[in-house]
Amino acid sequence: MRARNLAIFAAAAMAGVLVGSAMGPRPASAVSREIIDLQHDVTALLQGQKDLATQMTQDHTVMKTLVEQSNDNVGKLNATMSAVQKSVQDVQANSGARLDTMSTQVQGLSDNLEEIRSRLGKLNQQIVDLQNTVQGIDAKVSGGAPSGAPAGAVSAPPNGGGSASLTPAGGPAPSADTLYSNGLRDITSGKYDLARSEFQDYLKFYGDTDLASNAQFYLGEIAFSQKQYDQAVAEYDKVLTNYPKSFKQAPAHLKKGFALISLGQKQAGIKELREVIKRYPKTDEDQRARAKLKELGAPVAA
Repeated sequence: MRARNLAIFAAAAMAGVLVGSAMGPRPASAVSREIIDLQHDVTALLQGQKDLATQMTQDHTVMKTLVEQSNDNVGKLNATMSAVQKSVQDVQANSGARLDTMSTQVQGLSDNLEEIRSRLGKLNQQIVDLQNTVQGIDAKVSGGAPSGAPAGAVSAPPNGGGSASLTPAGGPAPSADTLYSNGLRDITSGKYDLARSEFQDYLKFYGDTDLASNAQFYLGEIAFSQKQYDQAVAEYDKVLTNYPKSFKQAPAHLKKGFALISLGQKQAGIKELREVIKRYPKTDEDQRARAKLKELGAPVAA
């Protein structure tokens, strides 16, 4: 456009010169020189217009290439974002199951530590009892057996100390410690069917021991991990009903709520989670129940 205006201006100038020449006499040589100079100017303007058009064509080509490259990059970015979004959705879908599995494993390790502490306490008591027994035997050997007592008899530990029998338990059943330890080991390593059998045997032979409620709770955990949510609810209910003083009450309430929600019984599950918050404040179960309610968009209180 600018080159066209310059050409029009040059043509107008030439016309002005011609008109001026017609209006007044001028030397022929001067007029001829001005015409030649004006022709050169017009030629230069036309060449400039041609160069400008060429440059604009080149710039348009470059811009078109850049736009095409930008479109390609946007398409690739959209594809990448779609892949990332799908990955995030997959992670969110699997995170609940992974967290539950990790929670079960951590709980198992915690109970392992508790069992080890219990065993150490029992071993210490057994050592004390054995020492007392040996001292009693030494006293009898050195001073003679008391009247009415057969020689070589072992008396009970003094002061009513715990009597640890040195005779292995009769019958084919494994010991309580063996069954429970094997069950914990197998549940933490994902051998759920084997762990279920071991905990069921534990409850069958040692259902009145301190760790019976733990064994019952882990039967619920195994069913939950295998997505057998109906069975999990039944196993957790046994913990709540049969072992009211067990420290597994809070996790049993919590996991029962999770299982009910997984079964589609959302309101019943929410009620169970609110019970956890009400009865066990400031516990790990309380925090997990609150997080689940938030995820469901349900208020903490009814």
